[in-house]
Amino acid sequence: MTIDRGLLAILKAKPGKGDELGAFLQQARQLATREEGTVNWYAFRIDDTTYGIFDTFETEEARQAHVNGQIPAALQEAAPDLLAEAADIKPIDVLAVK
Repeated sequence: MTIDRGLLAILKAKPGKGDELGAFLQQARQLATREEGTVNWYAFRIDDTTYGIFDTFETEEARQAHVNGQIPAALQEAAPDLLAEAADIKPIDVLAVK
């Protein structure tokens, strides 16, 4: 297995919405487990209003399938209520994996 690409998303919750954003991300795990091409999927909290998602893929096709999948669609739908600003989503190159 060669994991050489990923996505990093940083999400800023609206004031008072951090717990709701965290709960949203916990529920999104169920969707991630159904994605065959997503090797690893992590949701994390940096502070009370800053959250993130980091996921990895073996192929560009798998990464694009995720980008066009259910989690980004659900996030876009929830964004007006939960996010203070647009999600900062960046494709990344994975340089090393243990």
